[in-house]
Amino acid sequence: MKGRTVDWVLAGSGLAAGALMFVTGQYQARLDARWLFAPLVVCCGALLLRRAAPVASVAVGTAAVAADVVIGPSLATPLVYTQVLYDACLHGSARLARLLLAGSVVGSVVTAVACLVVVRDVRAVGLAVLLALVTVVPILTGTHVRHHRDQAAAARRSAEQVTRLAEADRANAVAAERAGMARELHDVIANHLSAVAIHATAALSADLGRDGTRDALTVIRENSVQGLAEMRRMVGFLRDPAALPDDPPGGLATLDDLVARAGLTVRLEVRGATGDVPVSVDLTAYRIVQESLTNAMKHGDGGPVTVEVDREPTAVGIRVTSGRPEHEQRGEGAGLVGMHERAALLGGTLTAGPRGDHWLVEARLPWETA
Repeated sequence: MKGRTVDWVLAGSGLAAGALMFVTGQYQARLDARWLFAPLVVCCGALLLRRAAPVASVAVGTAAVAADVVIGPSLATPLVYTQVLYDACLHGSARLARLLLAGSVVGSVVTAVACLVVVRDVRAVGLAVLLALVTVVPILTGTHVRHHRDQAAAARRSAEQVTRLAEADRANAVAAERAGMARELHDVIANHLSAVAIHATAALSADLGRDGTRDALTVIRENSVQGLAEMRRMVGFLRDPAALPDDPPGGLATLDDLVARAGLTVRLEVRGATGDVPVSVDLTAYRIVQESLTNAMKHGDGGPVTVEVDREPTAVGIRVTSGRPEHEQRGEGAGLVGMHERAALLGGTLTAGPRGDHWLVEARLPWETA
């Protein structure tokens, strides 16, 4: 609706200006000057088609200018025609703009040559210059404005695309952060609460004696305290990431404590110094061992577990072997998925599955990509 209003305003303004020139006696025609008003009306009508039908607008405007030249010529109709050409280049196709530019240039050159050949007067070339001003200049202006308009539209589309990509990156970052927190919560809760539940069940279902009950309660207390400490640490990090201590929870240096709290018979063997292992590799290795012990406690046959950690020059190797019952029941696999994701984030590998009468977890965590 707004565009149509502008079209009527432009057409009405051109017609009013032409009528004013007619009233003030500015028209000089070979015939009756009133005839010059008809081409002006037609050319102003062409402005009403400038958006909906640019080709038809140019055709109607050209016919009106040709009639004006035959009758007059006048000044108002060619001025309105410049607006017709400008709008055709602005709202029409790029092919139409190229055709109009080529036609106007050729027409101006042909007019200049014809004037020199027929009239044989340099001053007659002024007609060709006038034709170029009426046709070439508005076409170039309209093409230039359209080019900048298209560039602005492309820039807006690019900005919208960047915004969408940024939003997608933010969503992916949030999803990754949630997945990381889910892994941490699973590791903390599954390990400590599994130990608490298993030892509490054993203490309630069997007569362990005074020493056995004390040992079970000791394991329950240690796992409860450690689990609460790690949960408190995670909640503190969620409240204020800057308040996270520099030392990560656990690590290869604390595997002895982890094994002591496991409530299983575990043989731990660490080969090579692990003091200078990168923090990311150190924590990932600790979590893999922790989850492996949790799975052995929940799904194993209660037999001994072997944990082997090899500190290589460029990687850390982990091998956890546990017993496997004849009719094993695995959970939903969140722990195994978490271990695979942790290893993959460091560019490492992890395999977990039955190996004969045992359940074997093997991982290799490189340092280069840590």
